[in-house]
Amino acid sequence: MRYIAARPEGKICLFGAPFDSTTSFRPGSRFGPAALREASYSLETYSPIQDADLTDVSFMDSGDIELPFGDPAPALSLIRARTEDILSAGRVPFLLGGEHLVTLGVVQALADARPGLKVIHLDAHADLRQDYLGQSLSHATVMRRIADFLGPDNIRQIGIRSLDRPERELVNRLQSTANDAITWAGACPCYITCDLDILDPSIFPGTGTPEPGGMSFSELVQTLIALVSQVSCAGLDVVELAPNQDLSGVSAVVAAKVVRECLIALGT
Repeated sequence: MRYIAARPEGKICLFGAPFDSTTSFRPGSRFGPAALREASYSLETYSPIQDADLTDVSFMDSGDIELPFGDPAPALSLIRARTEDILSAGRVPFLLGGEHLVTLGVVQALADARPGLKVIHLDAHADLRQDYLGQSLSHATVMRRIADFLGPDNIRQIGIRSLDRPERELVNRLQSTANDAITWAGACPCYITCDLDILDPSIFPGTGTPEPGGMSFSELVQTLIALVSQVSCAGLDVVELAPNQDLSGVSAVVAAKVVRECLIALGT
């Protein structure tokens, strides 16, 4: 199944990374891309928030990458290769996760293709640990690994409310508002990564590491619309939907609607 209103070809290219081998609490984000697509068929294509319609957006859905479980390194290589193919076709990559580590493969490809790349990270968690349970590649270390090759000054974070003490100093440097991040990004190419656990779990319980005290749906959507439409967006992702953790199916619908608003903001 493809995302609603997707075309055979399009300027924006959705693709899924069904991977959650490093999930540390509640697994299931490997099922996120499929659940998000299915839930998209419950939505209207018209966005009253933006007074625009998804049918006017040039986008395609290239499906999920077939990823191995276990060691994340081969999965990241496959994600990077798919991203490189999307970029070589002149398209904008839009990744559906999967756990947050999948972002690393996309950013590695974009860093080579788009010099001066900056990353805006929306999340409840800092994801800046040097390692987690002895592993350097983890959903808890993804932003640290990105900082290793981009440099921390090319990252800004929004919504962080969960971190360990060693992360605190760096988080204090990187924490930002949407408006400040837009100014900071300037004309540079910018990748936007959104971990849906930035939402309050009362709105979005279907995730691996829910964290109380998060954004409302309206706050997140308005933030993403502002970012996507006002920076030079080189790509983006929406990750960490674990639909098996919310049997009501509401979390999948929330995720699908977030994707709809991002597609419209990027493509109209």
